[in-house]
Amino acid sequence: MAKSKSSNNWLKEHFDDYYVHKAKQEGWRSRAIYKLQEIDEKDRLFHSGMTVIDLGAAPGGWSQWTAQKIGENGQVFALDILPVEPYAGVTFVQGDFQEESVYNSLLEALADREVDLVMSDMAPNMTGNKGIDTPRSMYLVELTMDLAQQVLKPKGTLLMKVFQGTGYDQLLKTLRQDYTKVLVRKPKASRSRSKEVYLLAQGKK
Repeated sequence: MAKSKSSNNWLKEHFDDYYVHKAKQEGWRSRAIYKLQEIDEKDRLFHSGMTVIDLGAAPGGWSQWTAQKIGENGQVFALDILPVEPYAGVTFVQGDFQEESVYNSLLEALADREVDLVMSDMAPNMTGNKGIDTPRSMYLVELTMDLAQQVLKPKGTLLMKVFQGTGYDQLLKTLRQDYTKVLVRKPKASRSRSKEVYLLAQGKK
C-alpha cells in the first residue's frame, strides 16, 4: 500500500529530527527521553531509591532514563501495549492499560509497594478527528489519575501527557484539588505544532 503524503512528510520530519539523531548518538531508546530530561532538570523529579510507574513506556526511553536516575535501590514498573526490551531495574507489564486485567496485573506487580511517581506518556492512536481523539485521550488521562490516587504515597507526584482541548480546564481544576502544586510544561523536544503538554502535579493530598 502506498504511503500517504502526510505519512511521507512525517517520516521525513522524523528522520531529519535533531532529537532523533541525538538519541541514537547518545544511546537512548527514543527522542522522548529529552522531554523527560528537560522536565527532570527543571523540577528534580528523581532521587535514589524511588518507586516509579511508567505508563505508555515503549520503546523504553523514559524507563531507561528513570532507572539510571533512581539507582539500583529504586524500581521502575513500566507498562505498554507494545513490547519493551528488558532493562535493569525495570519490571515490564505488557497489555492495554484500558483493560481491567492488565490494570490489575500492574497492581499485582507492585505488590502493595507505595509509589513515589506515576508518569505517563500515553496517547491514543490519533485519527485526526477531534471528536474521536479528544475523548480517547481524556479517558487515558482519567485512568492515569485514578491509578495515581490509588498507588501514590502522600506527597507523591504525577506527570502525564495531555492534549489541550475540551476538558482541559476541568482537568487542571481537578488536579489542583488533589495536589498542592500543578505545573504545565512544554519541553523543547515536544514538537511546536503539537497540542501536547505535560502536567506535573506535585504533593498528593
